[in-house]
Amino acid sequence: MSTAPPTHRSPAQPKLAHRLGAEFLGTFWLVFGGCGSAVFAALFVAEPSMFPAGIGFVGVSLAFGLTVLTMAYAVGHVSGGHFNPAVTIGCAVARRFDFKDVLPYIATQVVAGLLAGAAIYAIASGREGFTATGNMAANGYGAASPGGYGLMAAFLAEVILTAFFLYVILGATHEKAPTGFAPLAIGLALTLIHLISIPITNTSVNPARSTAVAFFNGGDAPAQLWLFWLAPIIGAVIAGATYAAITGIDRRDQDIEGGV
Repeated sequence: MSTAPPTHRSPAQPKLAHRLGAEFLGTFWLVFGGCGSAVFAALFVAEPSMFPAGIGFVGVSLAFGLTVLTMAYAVGHVSGGHFNPAVTIGCAVARRFDFKDVLPYIATQVVAGLLAGAAIYAIASGREGFTATGNMAANGYGAASPGGYGLMAAFLAEVILTAFFLYVILGATHEKAPTGFAPLAIGLALTLIHLISIPITNTSVNPARSTAVAFFNGGDAPAQLWLFWLAPIIGAVIAGATYAAITGIDRRDQDIEGGV
C-alpha cells in the first residue's frame, strides 16, 4: 500500500528484516484495533440499567478501516503495507510483489496476528465474568455466523469482497492515482467491506486476522478457519490475475520489491 512514487528494483529498497518488522507492526495493529474494538467496545454496558454505549457494527467497521489507514501511512512505504496474507498472495499473482518473499511475509503476519489475539484475550480476561468462547470476534458460518448465513453464502461473500479489496489496492497505488491518498481509499474500502459483511461472517478477507482469534475463541471457529484462508486467497488470486486485463493498466514487475 505504499504511497511513494513507483520505482523499479532499487538497491535502496528496505532490507527484508525491516519490511517484515513493518508488516509485524501493521498486522498487530490491525488485529488489536479491529478485533479489539469488537471485543471491548462493540456493545458496552457498564451496568444492567445503563443505556448501551457501544460502537456497534459501524464503529467496528471504522476501527478496521482506521487500523489499515494509519499503518499504511506509518509503515506502508517500508513494506508495501499488506498486513494480510491474501493481499500478499494477490500482489504476487499480479506480479507486483516478489514470490520469494511471500512466505516470510505470511509467517510474520500470522505471528503478529496471534500475538495481538493473545493480547486481546489477556486484557478481556481481566473483566470478571468474561468468557472467550463466542466472544473473541471470530469468523464463522452457519451457527457461528452473526446472521446465520451458511457456508456457501460465507464463501461467496469472502471471495467477492477480498477480490474487490485487491482491485482497490492495485488501483489506488497506481502512479497516476491521486498522490498520497492510497491509504485513505484502502482504509475506506475495508470499512465498507465490514459494513457489508459483519452480519455474514463477522468479516475476514484476511486469513491472519481470522487465525489471530480463532483458537482463543474456541467453539466452531478453529474447525471453520479453513474457509477464511481459502476464500480470501481465491478472491485475491482472481483480482491479481485479472486486474491488468480488465483495466488495461499493467504495472507488472514494477515496485516488485516493495509491495503493491
